[in-house]
Amino acid sequence: MKLSSILGIRGARDKPKDSFSGPAYSFFFGRSTSGKTVNERTAMQTTAVYSCVRILAEAVASLPIHVYRYTDTGKERVYDHPLYRLLHNEPNPEMTSFVFRETLMSHLLVFGNAYAQIIRDGNGRVISLYPLLPDKIEVDRDEHGQLYYIYSRYSDENPNFRNYGRVYLQEQDVLHIPGLGFDGLVGYSPVAMAKNAVGMTLACEEYGASFFENGATPGGVLEHPGVLKDPGKVRESWHSVYGGSRNAGKVAVLEEGMRYQQIGIPPEEAQFLETRKFQINEIARLYRIPPHMVGDLDKSSFSNIEQQSLEFVKYTLDPWVIRWEQSLQRALLLPQEKQEYFIKMNVNGLLRGDYQSRMAGYSVGRQNGWLSTNDIREMEDMNLIPDEDGGSLYLINGNMTKLKDAGLFAGKNQPEMETE
Repeated sequence: MKLSSILGIRGARDKPKDSFSGPAYSFFFGRSTSGKTVNERTAMQTTAVYSCVRILAEAVASLPIHVYRYTDTGKERVYDHPLYRLLHNEPNPEMTSFVFRETLMSHLLVFGNAYAQIIRDGNGRVISLYPLLPDKIEVDRDEHGQLYYIYSRYSDENPNFRNYGRVYLQEQDVLHIPGLGFDGLVGYSPVAMAKNAVGMTLACEEYGASFFENGATPGGVLEHPGVLKDPGKVRESWHSVYGGSRNAGKVAVLEEGMRYQQIGIPPEEAQFLETRKFQINEIARLYRIPPHMVGDLDKSSFSNIEQQSLEFVKYTLDPWVIRWEQSLQRALLLPQEKQEYFIKMNVNGLLRGDYQSRMAGYSVGRQNGWLSTNDIREMEDMNLIPDEDGGSLYLINGNMTKLKDAGLFAGKNQPEMETE
């Protein structure tokens, strides 16, 4: 095997004969500089990683997703397209749309790639979608330069595969959402790329657990004036009686002139809490999550939390949403449909300010004639008013007129007043 393959370095995109077998993130999971082994499961056992993954996965899964058609005046929502039911309601008989998108997004955040099997009918239309585990997928090219996927099935997570072993899937049968990568085909795992930061978090948690397991006291030395024949037995006897959090507070009895001398670095000197807080912020920085969303409110206030939440939508959530939308359109829409339809997730609800700010903005739009009553009610997710009741009227404030028309009405009414 070549050294470049071992290191996960891929060939250029203009050489389709190069192999893309083996997920790239497998070369980066492993032992960190802190001595802890970091993989997808140990990383998710840390509260910071789990919290960040959960926040982003649930945010993407909760966004309304619709199929739209291009029109002469803009766009219109399409309810009778087969993809609308799959994406909005249930992609397969076993999952809701929320669970499906949450699962794929968690794969994307942990492994760097998200895969789903596409089931089509005889006309090529999508009839169902099933998630695939990213750590069991390999991407490769055939002799004609066409991509294909190899899925290693050794369990029953997917009901569409009958046989165990390696299953070959064509490119049109797989929905692939890659994360950040160097070749544009396979994404790299954020956890694997930042395994040293995650490993440091694991080490801090283990240190804290060991500290409290020992009764929240550092280690010590038992001194004996003479020579012990079996020091190991004395050590084990001491630990069994006085070690552990359940034995904290017990009174020690020392015999034969023995003395106990406490050693070790206290937590305040090792800055244990500060180190843990820094590692949480480090992982939040990895996923671009505002600190207040993972429970760090030290630098948060009523004045900046709303702004941080808006920046989360703009700079964190929006790139993931665009990645999702373009991947769905590329894989699910037929070639002849891509010029007519598109898929969009609505993030406008997350960008809305507080109630008072929204009402002030609606009032300005209503009085200046570029918002109707139904426009406002639609943005507030309210039922529309019929047109005969004035729901779609665009009105302007009557006291605003052009400068050259000032006094025009007075001039028109003046002859009538003279005739009277």
